[in-house]
Amino acid sequence: MAVISWMAGIFYLPRLFVYHVEKAANKPELDAAYQEMERKLFHVIMQPAMIATWFFGLALVATPGLIDWSDWWPWIKAIMVIAMTGYHEFLRSCMRSFQRGQNTRSGRFFRIANEAPTLAMAVIVIMVVVRPF
Repeated sequence: MAVISWMAGIFYLPRLFVYHVEKAANKPELDAAYQEMERKLFHVIMQPAMIATWFFGLALVATPGLIDWSDWWPWIKAIMVIAMTGYHEFLRSCMRSFQRGQNTRSGRFFRIANEAPTLAMAVIVIMVVVRPF
């Protein structure tokens, strides 16, 4: 549940940024509404879900015999999870720039940036299910 919640937020927050940039320019009431939605999504759903994902993931890693670290797949998966965490923090910095009224990125930027977690998610799932290496 934690992973699903985290991923849902990771996919939805950049979409909110797109709408924020394109619909709320020079509309203070809309700007405030988008900021509130972004803040709640990040702090109420995404942050706790990421923490829970890391907690349960590390618990699985600590389970003896569950993962063979001599294979490549767990290392690639771990790198992708770390990259997703970096992307999560990037989204936090974008949210803060909106809060300060200093966002300089376009809706197009956020549309393109929204594709990065899709690639990372695909790699993670392939590493776990197929274990190609």
